[in-house]
Amino acid sequence: MGDAKVDASGLKRTFKDLFAGAAGGIAQVLLDIVKVRLQTTSQYSSALDGATQIFKNEGPLAFYKGTLTPLVGIGACVSIQFGAFHYARRRFEASNTSSNPLTPALSYSQYYASGAFAGIANSIISGPIEHVRIRMQTQPHGVNRLYSGPIDCVRKLSAHEGILAGLYRGEAVTILREAQAYGVWFLSFEYMMNADAKRNNIKRDEISQWKVASYGGLAGEALWLSSYPFDVVKSKMQSDGFGPNKRYSSMRDCFQQTWRGEGLRGFWKGIGPTLLRAMPVSAGTFAV
Repeated sequence: MGDAKVDASGLKRTFKDLFAGAAGGIAQVLLDIVKVRLQTTSQYSSALDGATQIFKNEGPLAFYKGTLTPLVGIGACVSIQFGAFHYARRRFEASNTSSNPLTPALSYSQYYASGAFAGIANSIISGPIEHVRIRMQTQPHGVNRLYSGPIDCVRKLSAHEGILAGLYRGEAVTILREAQAYGVWFLSFEYMMNADAKRNNIKRDEISQWKVASYGGLAGEALWLSSYPFDVVKSKMQSDGFGPNKRYSSMRDCFQQTWRGEGLRGFWKGIGPTLLRAMPVSAGTFAV
């Protein structure tokens, strides 16, 4: 009977994660192409200019380029993120209990480590999903487009340099971004939730839903502020050419070229629309 309850709870959590992920994907898609274009080109003077030119030159449907792959995969990503986080959290709690039964609660460094573990687990799926999305968003418009759809994109990326070097290009920096991002994401949320419970002398499950959503939204801002330079390098590598048209030989080379060519500002292009979408998307993920 107990196992059935656990299974039902796990299934419910999975469906909630899938719903939250799909809802988040829909909410963020309109601004994502603007972010990626700002990161990978210098043709727009601002986010507003980018959005205006995309609408004028490519039409309203351009904002949905690359939408299918994240919508299909983002629910699974959210399930992996929370599943891996809670797995690592339980392992830390077990270790803490064995060494000090009176204080099994996680330290904040352990919360960060649990989040980083979740990010690394998530990168296995998020790496190729985001690569395909970025290729679709940055390819030429109209008759000169390179890919007819996500499946065609996967096939051509794999044909260029194989699965690992082609489809999984930029995976090293993706792992670094995901580890840092989700380490900070879960750490920030847990800190705010614990602080609220302590301040008001209540249990965590007694915290109002609007506060949970607010803390989730603020954690989303912290996620991107702590990891955005990695995301810029990832976008540059995953929109780079192949063969003689390849500009970056490695993650390190991409960091160096960005620093030499654009300075510190180059690592923060597109941060505006990213932060604008981060709060509602992250708030919804935790509140659902």
